[in-house]
Amino acid sequence: MTSKMVVRQPQPVMDVRESQDWGSGICQCTENMPECCLAFWCLPCFACITAKKYGECLCLPLLDGFGFIPPIGMSMRVSMRQRYGIKDNMCRDCLFATFCGPCSWCQMSREMSRRKIPIILISTKNT
Repeated sequence: MTSKMVVRQPQPVMDVRESQDWGSGICQCTENMPECCLAFWCLPCFACITAKKYGECLCLPLLDGFGFIPPIGMSMRVSMRQRYGIKDNMCRDCLFATFCGPCSWCQMSREMSRRKIPIILISTKNT
């Protein structure tokens, strides 16, 4: 039995079929009213659920309460823009995360629901 050392791992490839804009506006919370209500009445719970769905640590958004600019909310928006190929800028991300926290988290949740791009790693096996 011989063993081979893998030198190069397959990299995930994302085929972007969506537009380069957010799928919904920052104030379009009426598209999913239950999420909007949860975000308004219990933002920490909603942010933790959204971060978990995004693949981040469940309690990570709880760190947003220790400063004026919420670093986790802002970095999640930047990460989501990069993942989905959304054109925007960090200044707007900072403004939305700081002054429109619940709306910003709702927009990110709607975007994840709308895009639903699974990342599938396919391993090739030589037989």
